[in-house]
Amino acid sequence: MDASPTNTYMFDPESTAELSRLLNQDQLQTQAMGGPFAGLSETEIDGLNNVLDLGCGPGGWVLDAAFQHSEAEVAGIDISRPMIDYANARAQSQGRTNASFGVMDITQSLDFADGAFDLVNARYLVGVLSRERWQPLLAESRRLLRPGGILRLTEPIVYPMTTSPAAEAINRLLHQALWKRGYGFSPDGKTSGDGVSFYLPRLLRQSGYQAVKTMPHTLEISDDTPVWTAFYRNMEVGCLMAKPLLVKMGVTTEEDFDQLYQQMLIEWNTPGFTGLWHFLTVWGYKPE
Repeated sequence: MDASPTNTYMFDPESTAELSRLLNQDQLQTQAMGGPFAGLSETEIDGLNNVLDLGCGPGGWVLDAAFQHSEAEVAGIDISRPMIDYANARAQSQGRTNASFGVMDITQSLDFADGAFDLVNARYLVGVLSRERWQPLLAESRRLLRPGGILRLTEPIVYPMTTSPAAEAINRLLHQALWKRGYGFSPDGKTSGDGVSFYLPRLLRQSGYQAVKTMPHTLEISDDTPVWTAFYRNMEVGCLMAKPLLVKMGVTTEEDFDQLYQQMLIEWNTPGFTGLWHFLTVWGYKPE
């Protein structure tokens, strides 16, 4: 493990606001997916003894997985010490003795033995990994998996599609900023989504994974749904967290962003607001 990990996350991983936003996002995402192990068969889930979550943040997926499958040991790793400390505190308060967390940099070699895990999971690494970092991570994950083990990744198909023109404009700015920073596989930074999810099945096959499968997920976030308030709070914080990156990458100015942001909040609170959040889970198997 690198003794001095370098943060590659597009937001501030030490921020308490980002910690809270990720907790919110974890809950919404797992709800939309239908549980932490969505897509895996009951037989596959029953066979999981050791599980690893990459870029675990405050530990939402790990704790859900440890609760659903109490016979498995579920570990989470993240570059952020505050998030890991919080995740460990949550595990202790919830009595999740089969959940553990540690600080590691997923862009480096990881401090685990070959074949240590039955499942390696990760969600929303689009804002963590530059495009040249994906193949090394897939290779490192393959090293960590036992023969027949599963790598399972979930990434956005598109950022939330809504009736808010300002929100759509901010999404386009985020695509451009990430592309300019070297993230995603979009050909020009202007196509919908992050340019990662559509490429993942090919990436897994190129990295030696077999029987690659996909499962799309959709969560409606319209103003007459139960999740509107939670998702609104997520967008409210997330867009502010994105502002420094957007300005730094030169895709907008502080003044223009602030105007768009305030307009977005108004439009999200306009009666009849409608939206959908689409994302994709892709998984494959290490050869026996």
